[in-house]
Amino acid sequence: MNLKHTEIEGCFLLEPNIIKDERGFFMESFNQQKFEALTGVKMAFVQDNMSHSTYGVIRGMHAQAGEHAQAKLVSVLQGEVLDVAVDIRKESATYGKVVTALLNDVNRHQLFVPRGCLHGFAVLSKQATFFYKCDNFYNKASEIGVKYDDSSLHIDWKIPADQHIISSKDADLPILKDLKL
Repeated sequence: MNLKHTEIEGCFLLEPNIIKDERGFFMESFNQQKFEALTGVKMAFVQDNMSHSTYGVIRGMHAQAGEHAQAKLVSVLQGEVLDVAVDIRKESATYGKVVTALLNDVNRHQLFVPRGCLHGFAVLSKQATFFYKCDNFYNKASEIGVKYDDSSLHIDWKIPADQHIISSKDADLPILKDLKL
């Protein structure tokens, strides 16, 4: 597995070693010892989530605040997404930085999103199945978020604006400068 640092402190792109032959392929999707040795981050994931969406769906930008904050290791099982993380840790040297990564069922890359970062993704293929491991349990009361099209973030979702599919909840989120932490 190869590790690439991103512009956000503690946010990493992981590129797995994929063994291919005439039968298909094999890869280790997660190995705690290797993950911790590569990243220097001690991690105990407690919850796995999966979503399935169609082209044009944008989910985000979400996080959980306080004691319920979550770090996530995200990947795509089927299809292709543009994955996005935004650092909202006020004390961080990378506060406000945005990282994007193309995750798909060919490159099998994973993005590790640390606690204190917003996360979202846009489905670029006809359909996509998205998988993420979380280090803390979901807590509805701790949900926070920022509007996906906040102009201060300069996110190019790679989907024409007239084809964005957004939940009403996500459309009503505040912009970053108005986020209450």
